[in-house]
Amino acid sequence: MSLKYNTSITEKIYKKLSLQVSLKGLSFCIFDTLNFEVVAVKEIDFADFPEADKVEDHYWKAFLDYPELMKLYDEIVVVHENNLSTFVPNALFDEQYLSHYLEYNTKVFETDFFAFDTLENYDMKNVYIPYVNVNNYLIDQFGPFEYRHTQTVLVEKLLDLSKNIDEKQVFVHFRKQQFEIVVVENQKLLLFNSFEYHTPEDFIYYLLFTAEQLKLNPEHFKLRLLGAISEEDPLYAIAYKYVRNTALLDTANLEQYNNFGALQNLKHFILFNL
Repeated sequence: MSLKYNTSITEKIYKKLSLQVSLKGLSFCIFDTLNFEVVAVKEIDFADFPEADKVEDHYWKAFLDYPELMKLYDEIVVVHENNLSTFVPNALFDEQYLSHYLEYNTKVFETDFFAFDTLENYDMKNVYIPYVNVNNYLIDQFGPFEYRHTQTVLVEKLLDLSKNIDEKQVFVHFRKQQFEIVVVENQKLLLFNSFEYHTPEDFIYYLLFTAEQLKLNPEHFKLRLLGAISEEDPLYAIAYKYVRNTALLDTANLEQYNNFGALQNLKHFILFNL
């Protein structure tokens, strides 16, 4: 997860760069590790670079336009954002069969490269396909580094938040035309799934179907929303209409470590937790 450490404490600059990478865009933030706070965050939409044809060209343009990416950092963290992942209990995990775990929920190819993250406190792995071309570009810029998957960070942090809460909690994390449903109970992962949506009606259908499968009553279970969401969003309105106990995730603890508001902390929940 880290690279480019300075060898002497006198050389440390107390800055960490975290990057959330995908094929459609790039987000990054800069941490002041001396004061344990986020000091800057940027989002880059590759749709703004129509002249670039390949993903590597998009990243090249981003590095040109944002010189912060080329500065020296004590630590660099990279997370891959895609739906090509699945959680596997340690008891069922065998590193020799990574492709087999994914072939049940996504199309895999012989040329795919597979990786996995260990959720140290939760007795499971997240098996996924990282973006090899993006990794190769970043290696050219930074040198060798370790990386994780966004869903590893999301699930791990939501499990942390469920400690000593002996009721089922439902979390929905939104991103562009995609959302994840995470159901937990006192640090146990009961369900994780990712869905594509185009309308609020798509979203509520998948949510209520999931609740029905888990025998969760919309009048009773707690639904907490995070990611690219606000109370003014039609997604929030339709969730509130059908699930009585709907609210945005409380980000007060996260806000202690930056000067951004609740909506930014919801949107960059994964990035800010790296």
